[in-house]
Amino acid sequence: MSPRAHTVHRPHMPHPHVPHVTLNTDGRRHPRENIFTVSTLVLGALSLILAAVSVHSLGVGAGLAGMVIGAYAQLISATTAERWLIVFGAGASFVGFGLNLANGGF
Repeated sequence: MSPRAHTVHRPHMPHPHVPHVTLNTDGRRHPRENIFTVSTLVLGALSLILAAVSVHSLGVGAGLAGMVIGAYAQLISATTAERWLIVFGAGASFVGFGLNLANGGF
C-alpha cells in the first residue's frame, strides 16, 4: 500500500486575509516621508500628554515642533495614507501647543 492511501485529501482552503498596514500605498518606499509622518504623530501625542501632566514648557516646544514638522511633511508627502496621519498629528500638535501655552508654557 502506498503512503498516500491513508492521507485525507482536503480541498485548498484560502488563508484568511490579514490586512497589511502600510504608508506606502503606491508600492514604492518613502523612508524620509514616513519618518516625518511618524515624527509628527509622536510630537502631537507628546504635546497632548505633556499638557495633561502639567509639563507645559516642554509641551509648548513639542507642539511647536510637531506643527512645523507636520507642515513640511505635508509638503513632501507622497501618499494619501501619509497625509491623513500628518493631519491628525499636526492637529494634535496644535491643540497641545494651545493647551500648554494657555496654562503657562514659555
